[in-house]
Amino acid sequence: MAAPTATASLDKTAYVTGETMTLTISYADADQRTATQTITVEDSAGNDVVITTTAVINPQGLTVTVQDVERTFTKVSDTGAVAVYTATA
Repeated sequence: MAAPTATASLDKTAYVTGETMTLTISYADADQRTATQTITVEDSAGNDVVITTTAVINPQGLTVTVQDVERTFTKVSDTGAVAVYTATA
């Protein structure tokens, strides 16, 4: 039984207010389970921002959700293995 994987990364480690943040999530699940990845980045004021991504299997295939209490991420693309989202810092 292979472990599900979800890795998330942002294009930068810190952002200035108003900058576009690009979040890339790679995910796979050979055994149809759930994988969650939490990442923490720092804003320009030195505050930590926590972003949680979850890859979930459903009858239509894998889907990815992004949760961030401070901003809304918009899906730019999703190949079924790599999803890209953007938000404004």
